[in-house]
This record gives sequence, C-alpha cells and structure tokens, in this order.
Amino acid sequence: MSRIHVERPHCLGREAAREKAQKLAEKLAREHGVSYEWQGDVLTFKRSGVDGRIEVGEDRVAVEVKLGLLLSAMGGMLKGEIERALDKALA
Repeated sequence: MSRIHVERPHCLGREAAREKAQKLAEKLAREHGVSYEWQGDVLTFKRSGVDGRIEVGEDRVAVEVKLGLLLSAMGGMLKGEIERALDKALA
C-alpha cells in the first residue's frame, strides 16, 4: 500500500474551499466512479484500490490518499496530478 499526502495553503476561506472540493469530488465521481461523503469539513472518497480524504481548513487544504497494491506503482504520477489540480483550484 502506498500513501500520498499533499497540503496547500489558500486564502479563499473555508466555504469557497469546500465548494472547490465538492466540485472536484463530483468530477471524480463522474469520471472515475468514486463515491464520496462529507463528514464536517472532511470529504472522504473511495473506490476500488483508492481510499482518501480532503480536509478543508480556513487557510489550508490537505489531501491524504491510500493506494492499493495495484495502483501503488502509479503513486508518483498520481501525486503530481493531485498537486497540479490543487494548485489550479486554489489559485
């Protein structure tokens, strides 16, 4: 199992950052069959081989992803995609 952790500061405020996380979750659900739910300010998501969470704070967003054995080999590529997506969404 492989773990990915990415954290980024932002100046959007909690509500705007939550809206961006919601849109990202909807896109992941549409394109990759990911299921998700909010638990307070934490969006948890899951699909076969992937389990993760996006924690939204007032001035930072943290993403934690656990990859199953088959996806572990793609960890570096997936981390880069997460970093790019966060940078774009929080800009």
